[in-house]
Amino acid sequence: MSLRNSVIIVASPRPRVGKTLLARLLTDFHLHERRAVAAFDVNAGERTLAQFLPEQAMKSTIDDIKGQMALFDRLIAADGTDKIVDLGHASFESFFTLAAQIGFVEEARGRGIAAAVLFLITPDHASVEAYNGLQNRLPGAVLVPVHNEILGSAQVRHKYGLLGLGTVVVRLTQLAPGLRKYVETPPFSFSQPRLAGGAGAPDEVENELQHWLRRNYLELREIDLRILLRDLRSSIRL
Repeated sequence: MSLRNSVIIVASPRPRVGKTLLARLLTDFHLHERRAVAAFDVNAGERTLAQFLPEQAMKSTIDDIKGQMALFDRLIAADGTDKIVDLGHASFESFFTLAAQIGFVEEARGRGIAAAVLFLITPDHASVEAYNGLQNRLPGAVLVPVHNEILGSAQVRHKYGLLGLGTVVVRLTQLAPGLRKYVETPPFSFSQPRLAGGAGAPDEVENELQHWLRRNYLELREIDLRILLRDLRSSIRL
């Protein structure tokens, strides 16, 4: 079966590693590519995905059965829309436990939807174990390690590179300090043609944003290729 759409889950068991920034970037990348996209904010606190992208992101919860059913039903709906999930660290274990129990990846695939997990990597043992565990719990999902350069050296990569055949780490390149005051204040969309709606951002800051977006969009296209390759390999096995 050819997979027509995807569900991409941005996750880590650790807080403050760049999950929401990556989920925002993914959502706006889909808009930039003129794809239908819906985003789901499974997070608590300030500066959440729904606060940055109120028109695209829906607040969701898995704290009760009603919330679980509502979220997973939307994720596997064959509606021609790609889905992005910003999964808060507090919901990491319960989300993936439930996904494994209900056969989420297999159910999605049966409806022509690929499932992928973008995992923000950190050097701690708990994160490495959580990443390794996802391969066993969701063997049909595309699992992609992502290094957020703001967290420092990429030396951590070797801890994740041996966990999957041909694993290559995707980079989330660091924002220049001059950009942060614009892009880290909600609401803000990278799909806007000008920073802050054109509200007086210097040209050099605007140029830096476009350069940053081009670099990161290249990395996101790598994720598209991995999903396509998984689809091709699965089709050949069938």
